[in-house]
Amino acid sequence: MLQKDGEGVRVKVFVKPRAKKNAVVGIHGDAIKIQITSPPVEGAANRDLRKFLAKTLGIAPSRVDIVSGHTARHKTVRIMGITPEEAHVALLSGLGEKKDA
Repeated sequence: MLQKDGEGVRVKVFVKPRAKKNAVVGIHGDAIKIQITSPPVEGAANRDLRKFLAKTLGIAPSRVDIVSGHTARHKTVRIMGITPEEAHVALLSGLGEKKDA
């Protein structure tokens, strides 16, 4: 789910587009489940996923890059300048790491 990658971390995410609000909602298999309000049309959901992750992690959107899964719900995202521990705290604290299938 979270893996060190050079000077950053790779995060596996499962994205649910067209949600009521942008939020981290739990764990889906080996990925973090994230709801995004945008539809998966012309890159809108990917763009908003990057912005949401950057805001949640307190970093610039330019430090968030989708490395695989551009047209799929399952994605791998590289986030530069943070550790896996920092990403874990920012993304999963408050969830109790509940399973969400």
